[in-house]
Amino acid sequence: MYKIQTLNKISPVGLERFPHEDYEVASEFSDPDAIVVRSFKMHDMDFGTNLKAIARAGAGVNNIPLDRCSKEGIVVFNTPGANANAVKEIVLASMFLAARDIYGGISWVQSIADKGDEVPSLVEKEKSNFAGSEIKGKTLGVIGLGAIGAMVANDAIALGMDVIGYDPYISVDAAWELSSKVQKATGLETMLSQVDYITIHVPLMEQTKNMLNSEKFAMMKDGVKIINFARGGLVNNDDLKSALTSGKVSCYVTDFPDASLLGEKGIIPIPHLGASTKESEENCAVMAVEQVKEYLESGNIKNSVNFPNCVLPRVVGDKRLLIANENIPNMISEITSLLAQNSINIGDMINKSRGDLAYNIIDVTGDLSQDVIDALQNVKGIISVRVID
Repeated sequence: MYKIQTLNKISPVGLERFPHEDYEVASEFSDPDAIVVRSFKMHDMDFGTNLKAIARAGAGVNNIPLDRCSKEGIVVFNTPGANANAVKEIVLASMFLAARDIYGGISWVQSIADKGDEVPSLVEKEKSNFAGSEIKGKTLGVIGLGAIGAMVANDAIALGMDVIGYDPYISVDAAWELSSKVQKATGLETMLSQVDYITIHVPLMEQTKNMLNSEKFAMMKDGVKIINFARGGLVNNDDLKSALTSGKVSCYVTDFPDASLLGEKGIIPIPHLGASTKESEENCAVMAVEQVKEYLESGNIKNSVNFPNCVLPRVVGDKRLLIANENIPNMISEITSLLAQNSINIGDMINKSRGDLAYNIIDVTGDLSQDVIDALQNVKGIISVRVID
């Protein structure tokens, strides 16, 4: 019986995918086999020795201590693309909010609630103060063409915009999803100088932190509108406020507001609603659960953020041996030699690496005793050993 701990309210549509005869799901476990989490901050948590996997029902994993998980052989999953449509829709809505001063207009109308019969005439008199422009015919720059960025780009094309995309690391799968009408930017700086709208869809890491700053703002058209539903740290807030004051940026819509941005003219702060739809939460939960099940039951890894993706169909062997190790020379030789010394035959195997980590799936026949497992665990560089019957 596998024990699954939930640290947030996880959609029952996903949790129902755990078969009741093989899984026990609860919010309180002292030493679960796996954890399914959304936004709960796990950095100060103590992990039991039985913990094998953590699945984040969402894309960002800032709330999970990845380095510690890697050292302890805990595979961390996320659910890329499961909430993509929800985020895409609110990004499109934000473009309309940035184009037309709907946000300011609604706030003003609410402010005249005490004017009684004067309201209709006041609305007609003052509506010109909130006029805007149409997005059709304007140029959108999309930074990052993953699942969300590609969907935004394609729908913006359908809405009559010209779209320029920038992503030096675009995957083959993502490229297949992209409309042929999306223009490829030769560089970020070139793209910034050509667009009327910018939307950001890249992860926050050291090389992307403050990627939009005073230097980049200076390259943009006057009055550019920026939409950020990726992460707050991608934009330098102090430089942004200066750009808003000068008119270089006319509107900034963000799903990651902080105190320094509130009350600033030209900023539309949204309380992190990008993936907050019933459908998105269900999709993320289903994807997270299926990945945990696949890993616990077969050892296959799909959509891990710390270990390599590694999948081997099970067609031979009495047992399946799963080994996580440091990505150092001679590890495969050490493992296979030890198995051979104990008369254990390898029917099939796969080895994948990612950065400092490697992962092996080995289907074997023979007496895979606890002594052999202990011997493998004691090999220098091996992080964890697990056996599935």
